Amino acid sequence: MQVLDRRKALAVAPLLRLAFRPMFLAGCVLALLAIPLWLAALQGVLGSWQPAGGWLAWHRHELVFGFGLAIIAGFLLTAVQTWTGQPGLSGKPLAGLALLWLAARVAWLADLPWPLLALLELGFPLLVALVMARTLGRVRQQRNYPLVLVLLLLTAVDGLAVCGLVRGDEGWQRQAVLAGIWLVAAIMGLIGGRVIPFFTQRGLGRAEAVAPWPWLDWLLLGGSALVALLYAAGLALAPSPGLGLLFAFLALGHLVRLWRWHDRGLWQVPLLWSLHLAYAWLALACLGMALWHGGVALNPSLAVHCLTIGAMAGLILAMIARVSLGHTGRPLQPPAGMTQAFILINLAGVCRVLLVPWLPQAGLWLAGTCWALAFALYAWRYGPMLLQPRVDGHPG
Repeated sequence: MQVLDRRKALAVAPLLRLAFRPMFLAGCVLALLAIPLWLAALQGVLGSWQPAGGWLAWHRHELVFGFGLAIIAGFLLTAVQTWTGQPGLSGKPLAGLALLWLAARVAWLADLPWPLLALLELGFPLLVALVMARTLGRVRQQRNYPLVLVLLLLTAVDGLAVCGLVRGDEGWQRQAVLAGIWLVAAIMGLIGGRVIPFFTQRGLGRAEAVAPWPWLDWLLLGGSALVALLYAAGLALAPSPGLGLLFAFLALGHLVRLWRWHDRGLWQVPLLWSLHLAYAWLALACLGMALWHGGVALNPSLAVHCLTIGAMAGLILAMIARVSLGHTGRPLQPPAGMTQAFILINLAGVCRVLLVPWLPQAGLWLAGTCWALAFALYAWRYGPMLLQPRVDGHPG
């Protein structure tokens, strides 16, 4: 029976053998194209072409619910096979899911009728949540049930964005995107808290990983989810001392984690320092929001871009660089150019946060160029890996 299953798995086209392959590649191609499109729209070179809701709404929405959700889906639907021992999504069902994601992206860009757009857009995260729930439920792995809940919440706030689009309510769309960003931060904290100490231990040859503090893990997850819900309800858009304290707690919790995970040797390993730097951006984003809610004259957009560029994009790039190597049977040594990609995504964050307030045009173009080059390097170096079978001959 196992021999037949293996043969069946190897008969599937390599791109469709596990979810990380099409979703990592598709998400990174979107990231590579989205920022140049946004910058071109800002310069007015796209003429009368307008996506659903206009270019600003598209820019905000797609980098969270397009790019971010693609990578999250690819990671979770691959990892759940390891967590549960159950077969991961592959073949035609995976192709259908990837095409649904692609159709939703086209629907936003082409400004298709809203009922079709809503069906395509909300179908993707809902199906990912259902597949996760079914796979976890087979073995009753309650430890990972919170991930299903967060995916359902992402579907709900994406629905809020669609409702805002239909009503022409820019406020609802903004609330939805900000809620989505902090739900992604919740996933980053949950998954990062598991894999960063483990990857650090493996990468440096430690005897064992730093032991987790479950109470801190749950508080950080709950705190980020609470922030997301407050944004969705429109209750976090104005400065609030109470929210300032919540963000200060999140910043402190993430910094404590970083301190516990730190080892001087990690700065010699690009696959490690890229993870730790991205997580530091998450702490910085929380600190920036704490200061703004505390009354400091700080543009909250800067903290949001700390989160979206430095933390989200930085952690995505670092994670997919390692996961793609491991799941294609390769040694954990990134190909040429990936160290530069990690540097570039961090430079993109620095330019967007520190340079744009002083030199808006130069800062935006430098940040956009660094971002696009970082994801172009991933697509160039990892695209062939994702399209080819595992080098060790195993399925997956």
